[in-house]
Amino acid sequence: MAITAQDVNKLRKMTGAGMMDCKKALVESDGDFEAAIDILRKKGQKVSASRADRETSEGSVFVKTNEDKTEGVLIALNCETDFVAKNDGFIALGNEILEAAYTNNPVDVAALMALSLGDLTVAEKLTDMIGKIGEKLEISAYIRMNADQVVPYIHAGSKLGVLVGLSNTNGADQTEAGRDVAMQIAAMNPLALSKNEVAQDVIDRELEIGKEQVRAEGKPEHMLEKIAQGKLNKFFAENTLLSQKFVKDNSVTIEKYLENVSKGLTVSKFERISIG
Repeated sequence: MAITAQDVNKLRKMTGAGMMDCKKALVESDGDFEAAIDILRKKGQKVSASRADRETSEGSVFVKTNEDKTEGVLIALNCETDFVAKNDGFIALGNEILEAAYTNNPVDVAALMALSLGDLTVAEKLTDMIGKIGEKLEISAYIRMNADQVVPYIHAGSKLGVLVGLSNTNGADQTEAGRDVAMQIAAMNPLALSKNEVAQDVIDRELEIGKEQVRAEGKPEHMLEKIAQGKLNKFFAENTLLSQKFVKDNSVTIEKYLENVSKGLTVSKFERISIG
């Protein structure tokens, strides 16, 4: 019988398998959906659909930079258990997807999923692996960064990754300083680069919380705004990267530390991805 595009799409929605796999299964089963599902199940395809609602709180972060360290790529590949995250096949797949992202420069995760990995797309390769290991897999993050120098950092266990974009490096290799900053970001999880990048709704919320705290302490109304502003400044100091105290030397901020390393050296951007 003739297999229509609607038939293929229906089976894809039922199983989560790739379009071509669905078409082949329907052709092989002569249009019988139940038989087609059995065919896909034998290939592990239906596992993807049956585990669609499972939590993927484990996994690994993978990073790569180009030779001159001006560009970096980071992906996070999630799975259900730590056992799978440490599996050689899982790690090999993560590195294969990372290489595809690095080479092809997709605009987002959806475009990354459509890239080819040999005869299969990334999405189909994930589905194929799901069938083999019996766990849900997904790409939870894809980051590409350009800067004067991009410094990567993967925390022990590979569940937390950081990319730091340095500017005003003056052509010098600032890997050591960048790694110090990346470790700071990993440990302290700053909200933003500086206070100028903190969202206004966050600022408004912090001011309101500060005022309520002062009221609860019995301070007069005319003092609320000033004291709340002081609390907001403390919030900025603790939660924005350049204003944070350097964990290796609390006598200086990150901004001052970088200035001491090289005049004008600073962070232009950063990304922190954590699994779990």
